[in-house]
Amino acid sequence: MPIKSLLTFVLLLSAAITFSRPSYAQTATNTKAYEGADVAERRLQVGAAQFDEYLPLLEGKRVTLVVNQSSIIEGSGVEGSTIKSSAVKNSSLEPIHLVDALLSRDINVVSIMSPEHGFRGKAGAGEKIDNDVDAKTGLPIHSLYGKTKKPTDDMLANTDILVFDIQDVGVRFYTYLSTLHYVLEAAAQAHIPVIVLDRPNPNGAFTDGPILQPDYVSFVGMHAIPVLHGMTLGELALMIVGEQWIATDASDAKQPAQQYQSKPQTLQSQPHQPKPQAQALLTVIPVANYHKQMPYSLPVAPSPNLPTDAAITLYPTLCFFEGTDVSVGRGTPLPFQLIGHPVVALGDESIGVAANQAAPSPKHNNTTLKASLMTQALVSGLDIEVLLSAYAQFKEQGITFFTRPDFFDKLAGTDSLRQAIIAGKTSKQIQASWAEGLATFKQLRAPYLLYPATASELPSEGKGGVNTINMKAETHHE
Repeated sequence: MPIKSLLTFVLLLSAAITFSRPSYAQTATNTKAYEGADVAERRLQVGAAQFDEYLPLLEGKRVTLVVNQSSIIEGSGVEGSTIKSSAVKNSSLEPIHLVDALLSRDINVVSIMSPEHGFRGKAGAGEKIDNDVDAKTGLPIHSLYGKTKKPTDDMLANTDILVFDIQDVGVRFYTYLSTLHYVLEAAAQAHIPVIVLDRPNPNGAFTDGPILQPDYVSFVGMHAIPVLHGMTLGELALMIVGEQWIATDASDAKQPAQQYQSKPQTLQSQPHQPKPQAQALLTVIPVANYHKQMPYSLPVAPSPNLPTDAAITLYPTLCFFEGTDVSVGRGTPLPFQLIGHPVVALGDESIGVAANQAAPSPKHNNTTLKASLMTQALVSGLDIEVLLSAYAQFKEQGITFFTRPDFFDKLAGTDSLRQAIIAGKTSKQIQASWAEGLATFKQLRAPYLLYPATASELPSEGKGGVNTINMKAETHHE
């Protein structure tokens, strides 16, 4: 049955979720182009570009923006950027940052909050970000990466509403999702509404990897979801709130994050029960004319070491090497597009490593890697064979592979992947071990999906609607 409009729903305390369109429990396993000329002619429109949907919610309010360099509303792409957007190549509009777009429309923006890599997205991975002032607008910038990862009462003291608009890459350990979690939690505790302006997931066609287990909760993994979750940040925001994975009372704020997670091996969610006084609304502005298999080339690099589409595609697999002695190209011209080592010959290319702005302290700095370029690799979800092959080469030469085993396990969300590699399990055996958890997760996430799996399932009018959920809601699953 064709979908007439995207879901609009409101969850109240003790109320069940009801729907105005079918859920899409399965994401696609292969990336394809648009299906049909009529769909191809429709222009993908990110949430931030749909001013009519959210400007009325901001008028007369003191607005704080959670944004970075990716928070642009673009036309023909960003001049000079490595990444270009094919979805908007026919537009002649110049790109504009959300901050400037709202100020030009007389919205009272009072402050900016920035995630890892900072407001301009130039800081390297793990670099602490300090509070600052934006030179262009004079607005205060509060860092949410460093000593403070969650908005404080002081940061929110002058705020009536929060707007979150950051481009994600669809991987659990990419930390913008953790920032979203803390923004939602702080807003709920302060009774401040949140608007999430949604953007596509460039890895949205895939759902793959182990489900994070409670003992491995960290800032690189806070939720019981797989490595590749197949969801946008808007969908995840709805899930975080609907499953009550946030502490909605300030007295709960210091309790472990895993307390708010559903158990991955059961189909029934077991949410934390928030205190009755905690109330705040989450509104998601969906991407228009978007489906899960849609190829999406980001107009701006989402972080310094993901400069190309190839890097974004390879990142879910190659990031696991951060817990090993293998370099993924930080400090080279091809970050997250190669694997290499100074001693173990992982490929035939010789590539030098040198610290730069994106990688101030790269692994194997000032050495030459024996590297394998990965840019032509055909990747479908996670490529476990790459990990197994590298481990076998290190083992053969008697060189330690897992130099940071605890961090590897945090990225995996479990120690079972590392143990399976050491035990000599095949990639098929390893991936088969995830099947039950992935099936459970797909059922759990189904009520929160805003986008169809294919172009043929797009609504005929190709437009989205506003999605609102109460942060004190309970969710029930059948």
